[in-house]
Amino acid sequence: MSAHRALVVAMLPAIGLRVLAMLGYPPALLFYGDSFAFMREELAPGTTRPSGYSLLLALLRPAHSLTLVTVLQHLLVLGLAVAVYALLRRRGLPGWGAALLVTPLLYDEFMLLLEHMIMADAIFIVLVTAAVVLVVWRVTPTTAAVGGLLLGLAGITRTVGLPLLILVAAYLLIRRYGWRPLLALLVAGAIPLGAYATWTKVEKGKFGLTEADGNFLWSRTMSFADCDVIKPPERLAVLCPRMPVEQRPYPPHWLWEDFSPLLKVPGTANRNQLAGEFARMAILAQPGDYLAAVATDLTELLRWERTAVDEKTPYKLPTSEKPINESVRDVAESYEAGPAATRVVEPVAGWLRAYQRFGYTPFPLLVLALGGALVAALVRRRWDALLPGVAALALIASPPFLAAYDIRYVIPAIPLVCLAVGLTLGARSPSRQEPATTEPEPAGRVQA
Repeated sequence: MSAHRALVVAMLPAIGLRVLAMLGYPPALLFYGDSFAFMREELAPGTTRPSGYSLLLALLRPAHSLTLVTVLQHLLVLGLAVAVYALLRRRGLPGWGAALLVTPLLYDEFMLLLEHMIMADAIFIVLVTAAVVLVVWRVTPTTAAVGGLLLGLAGITRTVGLPLLILVAAYLLIRRYGWRPLLALLVAGAIPLGAYATWTKVEKGKFGLTEADGNFLWSRTMSFADCDVIKPPERLAVLCPRMPVEQRPYPPHWLWEDFSPLLKVPGTANRNQLAGEFARMAILAQPGDYLAAVATDLTELLRWERTAVDEKTPYKLPTSEKPINESVRDVAESYEAGPAATRVVEPVAGWLRAYQRFGYTPFPLLVLALGGALVAALVRRRWDALLPGVAALALIASPPFLAAYDIRYVIPAIPLVCLAVGLTLGARSPSRQEPATTEPEPAGRVQA
């Protein structure tokens, strides 16, 4: 334990924060309609999001305890911090250095928030980072298979995880680890993805993970789409926005609000197909406006403060108890087998709200660390650091291209950035096939 004293010192207050979350906001934080969609008893492939997290909640349903769900999520993230620390120690960082690099994972207020929320994000973070840790730790067919399985599960938890399986496969291919680990990764990753797509085929008649990729991309184009420029065919013209560009709300509002022309298109699959066609036409007709909209979203990463004091956001810890809407109360109370509304227990809840005002990793520092790690990894030839670095970059950059920027979408990159920085700074870099032991030189051997 003396060799890991720094980790113990870092872990104890982090555990304390999570205990405060359990005491201050029992049994869990609930997010809009998403949490209730995940908790529904009738399991089915999701329309706007995959149902991987719903399957986990179904496994835990017999306990009838949202507290169990949040405790599990808190413990998994704490365990993930230990795994990242262990890998960084293996790569030669001192105990204090490895412990320092996992502090964003342990102490970021948004990480704490997601762990305590009935949402897929905390599980997604654990699946993705654990897969990368396994592959970087040592590449064998076994570790590659487990990593692939975790990434496949991440893909049916949040679709933004799908490219990461290809990214890891490309890493194994470029680094020439051989065909066995590569095949093991792809086959294991395909198992949950194929099973889920087959389930979707049985239930909805079409292979796939969701029926909303076109909708989300269409909502992205609502930031700039001008049908006088796009000139869509008549069957797509119904999706043209009628508001002037300067009056249009943020892209996600176009998916759900009454004013959205998307709601005029009948049929879920038909709506998604037409929205995707319109979006592709808009991007091809207005590529400069599309890139400008993406760039505008990405400038949010330069904002130091997460949320202003008076800013309205669903990501602030609540100050008072709020009854669950009647339309979804039965869903939550059925899962909990009793009252399920989030309770606010003072003064503990107030302590956490005060912590939320300053207990976070500023995004400009995160972006700077990521950019520095990627450049330094190339200069120092720390190829293993490029895998988490590029994965973090993909997670940060892809949402503004495919839908819109959201603070919540940046958080999964935090542990990967910490890992990339640590692997770049490590005192030693493993060879492509790192031996388990190093044979000593025979006694008396003369060195050239």
